[in-house]
Order: sequence, then C-alpha cells, then structure tokens
Amino acid sequence: MKRELMAVIDQLGREKGIEKERILLAVESALLTAAKKRYGNENIQVQVDHQTGDISIVSLKTIADIVTDSRIEISLEEARAIDAEAEAGDEIGSVIEMEEFGRIAAQAAKQVICQKVREAEWEAVERDYSKREGELVHGIILGQERRNYLVELGKAEALLPFQEQIPREVHRRGDRIRAYLLEVRRTPKDVHVILSRAHPQFVMKLFQLEVPEVAEKIVEIKSVVREPGDRTKISVVSRDKAVDPVGACVGVKGSRVQAIVRELRGEKIDIIPWTDDPRVFIGEALNPASIEKVGVDEQKKAALVVVADSQLSLAIGKNGQNVRLAAKLTGWKIDIISASEYEKEKLEREKEIKAALAEEAAAQAEQEEGKLLNAQGLSLDSSDALVSSEGFEREIAVDPGDSSSL
Repeated sequence: MKRELMAVIDQLGREKGIEKERILLAVESALLTAAKKRYGNENIQVQVDHQTGDISIVSLKTIADIVTDSRIEISLEEARAIDAEAEAGDEIGSVIEMEEFGRIAAQAAKQVICQKVREAEWEAVERDYSKREGELVHGIILGQERRNYLVELGKAEALLPFQEQIPREVHRRGDRIRAYLLEVRRTPKDVHVILSRAHPQFVMKLFQLEVPEVAEKIVEIKSVVREPGDRTKISVVSRDKAVDPVGACVGVKGSRVQAIVRELRGEKIDIIPWTDDPRVFIGEALNPASIEKVGVDEQKKAALVVVADSQLSLAIGKNGQNVRLAAKLTGWKIDIISASEYEKEKLEREKEIKAALAEEAAAQAEQEEGKLLNAQGLSLDSSDALVSSEGFEREIAVDPGDSSSL
C-alpha cells in the first residue's frame, strides 16, 4: 500500500509538474475529510510520512465520566484500558485503520485527492506559463472544439480561440504550430492558456526568430499593424548606420521574409523604413503605391496624399486596406486623391481666388470713386455757402486759385 501510494505520487509529480509535498498534503486533506465523514468526529488528525508514505490516522476523544456522544467522547474505564494514567477531561487518541473506511468515505477521499491535485496542477501551469506571456511557443494540435483548437504545450493544454486564428487557416490533429502566448487566464474551475496567431506581436516575434539583427537589437521594430491573412505593415529602423534595416529583414533574395510569409500562409508583408519626417514616412507607409506629393497638417495630424491616377487604387488598396494600415502604422489621418483630381481642384481654387481678388478690386475702386465724389461735393457746397453769407453775385464768387476771374 505504502509503496503503491508513493509510486503514484511520484508519477503524478513527474507528469503534472507538481511538487511531491503538494500531493502528500492533498492526500492528508482527503483522508481527513473521509475520516470526519465516516466517524462524525471533527477532532481527527491525519499524518502522512513524506519519506516512507506511512499513514497515521488518530481520532481524539474527550474522557468523560458519563458519555453523552460516543463519537467525540470516551468513558474513563475505556480510556484507562488504553492508558492507565488517563483522567476525566483529558483527550486520548485511538488509531483508525485504513481498512475501517467505508466505500462512501473512500470515494470522498478520492474526489478530494483529485480536486487537490487539479488545483495544484492549475497553480503549476499558472506559475510556469504566466512568466512566458508575450513569448513564442511551440505546440501540437490535439483537436478542435467549437471552432477553437486545443494545443498541447508539453505540461499544459492551451487554447487557440477562433478569433485569434489566421482566417482561412486549417489545422489537423498532430500538426505542429507556433503561436504567440497571449495570456494565462485563471477561472474558478480551470486555468486557460490563450494562444494567438492573429496578434501583431506574433509577426514581431517571428522577425526576432528569423532576423539576427532584430534579436540582437541592431534593428529595432518600431511598430507592427496587421489584418491577419491579408497584409502586415512593419516599420523598422537601424541603430547602426552600416546596417540597412529593410535589407536585414528581407534577407538574401528575400529568404528571411519569405520564411515568415510561409508561416503566415502567404500573408503579404510590407517592410517600411521608419523616419521622424512625417511626409517621408507617410509616403513610405503607402507602399507598394508610388506617391507624388504629401501635404500635412501637424496640428490636426492629418495628411493629404497625391498619387498618379494609375496608382490610386493601389494606394487605397482592396476595401481601403492599404491606406487603413498606413494610417494605423503612422498614427496620421490620411486622405488620398489622384493627380488629375488634385489639378482640377487646384484650378478651381485658383479661379475662386482670382474671382475674389477681382471682386475685392472692384469694391476698392467703387470705394475710391465714392471718396472722390464726396470731395467734389464739399467744394461746391463751400462756394454756395460763400455766396449766401457775403451777399456776392454767383459770378464773382470763384476759387481764389482761378486766375481767369481776374
């Protein structure tokens, strides 16, 4: 019995990654629960020797002159049969043999042991894998449940939820996969290790794996944006002027980036050189389209991009995907127009400006003419006033500067 128990405990410890002491404590707790259920006595002690596996179960009872409850009390006569020095009011223990446990008590002990072992297993999983959040992990597909994949990671089973899968990607039982360890989520009944292949950080971890310059932090990945299954944009910068960040990520004849594309099942990857000049960065972010002009409003963090008519659909992308990803990558609001539309708007704007200038000039000329008429009216009024006030004839009331009147 002892050897079998210790063998089972050792095996559980190896398979589940649980400390031997934790399992022995679970056995003690289970036997204590079973003993209390069997004998109705709360004052029971259980000890399991952690070296030999010896189990000791002792039921403690109070010595009484008159026994009112045999489950927790023992008569003085019976106590002195065990210990001649026993006195009323003392506690005395009697050994309970394992064979005395009933079937129900044994079943209860088994349930408690299983529950305690599961709890210890959950704690071990949580402890080991919570440290690995944000890392790349390898696993084997165990099966599918409600569109979610179950993945074996070694000592734990993980979940690859439907929303964290690459669209249109299919896995079969036994397939080996790589995934991003998104989080370890504890629930009252279990611990869930959540994986992701759709997260942008999954792509970053793949670049760290495939590109030594990224792993050594010579090339820094500034940001990654992604629409899983279709396209990813990644901005990179080099801390060493001698190293081309885009070339390092692409590799010789595209070997490095192609390995990542294969892992992502053909997902397109645009590698963008990062710069602090927003015009240049926005233009590069709209790759693979060619850009003619970029205008920016730094206060509103908005940009207007002009492209050739033939490049308009490429710049916008299918369902606006390219410009949408470029906006996420740069953090700018981006509007795109074609060169012909831009020229048309430019001409209309010039016409509006010319019309406004002409209107302003006409208004100014009209204002000047009004001032002149007012000045002439003042001169005539002055002459009439002179005739009226001095009593002179109109003919001799003339401007002093007019020599013809002399």
